Amino acid sequence: MRDLVVAGGGPVGLAAALYAARAGLDVVVREPRPGVLDKACGEGLMPGAVDRLALLGVRPTGHRLAGIRYLDARHEVEAPFRHGTGLGVRRTTLHAALRAAVSAAGVEVTGPAVREVTQHGDHLVVDGEPARHLIAADGLHSPVRRLVGLESVPVRLRRYGQRVHLDLPPWTPYVEVHWGGCAEAYVTPVAPDQVGLAILTTQRRPFLDLLAEFPVLAARVAGRPTSRVRGAGPLRQRVRRRVSGRVLLVGDAAGYVDALTGDGLAVGLAQAEAAVAAVVAGRPADYETVARRLGRRHDLLTLGLVSATRAPVVRSRIVGAAHRLPGLFGAAVDQLARPV
Repeated sequence: MRDLVVAGGGPVGLAAALYAARAGLDVVVREPRPGVLDKACGEGLMPGAVDRLALLGVRPTGHRLAGIRYLDARHEVEAPFRHGTGLGVRRTTLHAALRAAVSAAGVEVTGPAVREVTQHGDHLVVDGEPARHLIAADGLHSPVRRLVGLESVPVRLRRYGQRVHLDLPPWTPYVEVHWGGCAEAYVTPVAPDQVGLAILTTQRRPFLDLLAEFPVLAARVAGRPTSRVRGAGPLRQRVRRRVSGRVLLVGDAAGYVDALTGDGLAVGLAQAEAAVAAVVAGRPADYETVARRLGRRHDLLTLGLVSATRAPVVRSRIVGAAHRLPGLFGAAVDQLARPV
């Protein structure tokens, strides 16, 4: 009987497989999509995520990130990372590095996606095959989460993300967050000659229409796209719990607030390590408390900022407030950049 099945072969699922292999578990990753996977995301790794990947022996190439910069039409304020540096890295580059590490560890990645899960006390059956545990890392709209009854009611506030890449040398080592009336635009250096541009908003409109809300930025990047627009959402996902018997949820499958603060991958990697530790100990239920603690700082800061900026009057003043209180802004960025 296999020790562990990991549903989902994105970065967090592959990291879970690496942690499992290092612990001596017999593990397989179930991922139906072949090859290197892409995804609509900001592609900026906080220092904590960079450190966790390095401990797994994964060091993807990218562009050094020195901190976060907020901008609007009147103000600009930046907060350098106080502990380490971040990394801007194409999602495909990150995924390729993790796939190579998983392959070197002798872990099989195979399809199809997990379609059926039944629990039997001391084991479970995944698509007809017995296994001791299942870790679900199958994304925002996790099928496994629904299969085992951990899906919660959807939220009314829905935000969506879109992303492209631009053939432009980075003009700053900072992730730039441009604040507009209905959206935020994120510019992330990902290579010496390329930046990623992501837009988050509650409005389902074409990318170029949303970009027009940022005329200075739009003029700077005009005519430079090198990839097609990718989208994701709705971003906010609630869960009833993160554990059901021998099934554990990690990453986006374990609930998601928003991409606004940019440390989702750091939380997901920490959850992957904690879930594997609970499996090794034979105490999967212990993961529930640990996962809640790992995500608390991220969830509180992100949910607070997203909720506050729903009000137009607050949204219009967020960068000005950060400019007037740079110490507070720097402290918030430092909290998000610290290891999870």
